[in-house]
Amino acid sequence: MRLAPALLALWLAAPGTAQEAPCRQALALGLDVSGSVDSGEFALQLRGLANALRHPDVVAALLADPGAPVELAVYLWSGPGHQRMVVDWARIEGAADITAVAGRVLAAGRGAAPPETGLGRSMGFGAALLGQRRGCWKRTLDISGDGENNAGPRPEAMRAALMAEGITINALVIGADSLPGGEARGDGIGALASYFEAYVILGPEAFVETALGYADYEAAMVRKLKRELEGLALSALQ
Repeated sequence: MRLAPALLALWLAAPGTAQEAPCRQALALGLDVSGSVDSGEFALQLRGLANALRHPDVVAALLADPGAPVELAVYLWSGPGHQRMVVDWARIEGAADITAVAGRVLAAGRGAAPPETGLGRSMGFGAALLGQRRGCWKRTLDISGDGENNAGPRPEAMRAALMAEGITINALVIGADSLPGGEARGDGIGALASYFEAYVILGPEAFVETALGYADYEAAMVRKLKRELEGLALSALQ
């Protein structure tokens, strides 16, 4: 399926607000709320992200260069027509900003969402957000998901359309908490991780992180955020 150029241009031309100071990194996080995610898993996902943002190592990485803060945005996604902002762009200039973002994540209600998994469309939505932060030194999109695309533009078509945008797309792939027949939780995650690696991630430093289930989501998010933030943080400290 080819992505209409006019539609892609509309997504990427969304106006952004003026930035007050250099931005070290713009980081947009998209959380899966499609039909495969039940209410308990949704709660684990929100709590996992909020706790990961407040993890001491992540806090240190976020605040490593006060003169060039990180900016964060968080949204929920499911079907091709459903993407909802939880946190619009927030500048992380101190611990209070991290606490505020974590609180807004925890307070997010799921709301009504279609059951489909519009992974390609969610990538386009996240890229449009990053288009509002072209002045940041690095722009990264995180997609968390537990299944393959089944509605809307294919991820590989969206990725091809975004290659010239200069963004990085990473993924956090979530395995099933329980599988039929007594299989181990990690039995099916290899194929899903390979799917995201082949069709979703973008950029020379892009990677796929894995969580064996939603109970492992927080630890996986900590690992991913540290990996995404520490390179620029170390450069800033040096």
